Amino acid sequence: MYARLLIGIILFSFLNQPLMQAQIDLGFKAGLSIPNLTAGSSANPINSGYSSRLGLDGGIHLEFHLTKHFSVQPELRYSSQGGKKDGKQAFSVPPEMQPMFPPGQVPQYLYANYKSTAKINYLMLPILAKYHFDLSRQWDLYLAAGPFVSLVLSAKNITRGSSDIYLDEQQTQALPGGPQSFDRTEDIKDELHSFNAGIDGHIGIAYKWAHCSVFIEGGGNYGLINIQKGEVNGKNKTGAAVIVAGYAIRISH
Repeated sequence: MYARLLIGIILFSFLNQPLMQAQIDLGFKAGLSIPNLTAGSSANPINSGYSSRLGLDGGIHLEFHLTKHFSVQPELRYSSQGGKKDGKQAFSVPPEMQPMFPPGQVPQYLYANYKSTAKINYLMLPILAKYHFDLSRQWDLYLAAGPFVSLVLSAKNITRGSSDIYLDEQQTQALPGGPQSFDRTEDIKDELHSFNAGIDGHIGIAYKWAHCSVFIEGGGNYGLINIQKGEVNGKNKTGAAVIVAGYAIRISH
């Protein structure tokens, strides 16, 4: 479904005749992604409690100027998503620990103190409608918004630290064996849906000269699809604030 939507958007953006007759700018941009994972009504001790991390956001775009103030801008972007936790958190009982408990009495969660970071990297294709205010001959203030589809490139859950393991969230019932190491990196790509879709938007300001411009933008994106395939670790949606700077040049008059 999402693959067909992606192909349809590409064909509409690049093969539609009115767009191909418009003035076209080619742009490049890069900057910071400040992503987080939200759980909403499906929150549980595993998929809730995330805070923002820092990542990379960057890519290229074509801007088709249809009128003096309105343009359409398809983009191809690398976007780092995910979130992090630091301190007390829950985790499912791993298979190697299940024999420690009587049959039928394996707890739903165990608790420990460590750091964990979910790093999920996407290739995004937003299609943005863009309105230019043209403050002066050199300065352009603009707003852009529209839908996106994205493809997971890689996904890892990285944990670090050492801690006792507890049966209860209050950490009063420690399991025997003392502190355990949580230093590991787990590839979780197969646990996630390959595609996502959502909304993307930003506000920007550009300085123009000749047929070039430099710009800075601030905005964000939010995925509308739960990223996990199953429900063992709950359901999360992706989202990120984004700050980028870039350069654009007119390639078609």
